[in-house]
Amino acid sequence: MQKVCRRFKVSGRVQGVWYRKSTQAEAEALGLSGWAVNLADGGVEVCLCGSGEAVAKVAAWLHQGPSAARVAEVEELPAPEHWPENIFSTA
Repeated sequence: MQKVCRRFKVSGRVQGVWYRKSTQAEAEALGLSGWAVNLADGGVEVCLCGSGEAVAKVAAWLHQGPSAARVAEVEELPAPEHWPENIFSTA
């Protein structure tokens, strides 16, 4: 399995609606590592690492998010220099 790592900035109503925890649940269900963290501008940064197919599934889900979220935009950012190993963090 070739591992890929992709990073995103999600904008809209994505803080205070369980977006990070829901992203963690989606990612962990597919065996991904990475993170979902709040940004000062009200967005959320998400990093997804694992199999290309699993990363693509969660990346597509980011456009929807949990039911209370209202995603306005999902922007792909350059991949991180250091990939997270075996953990998904929401810190």
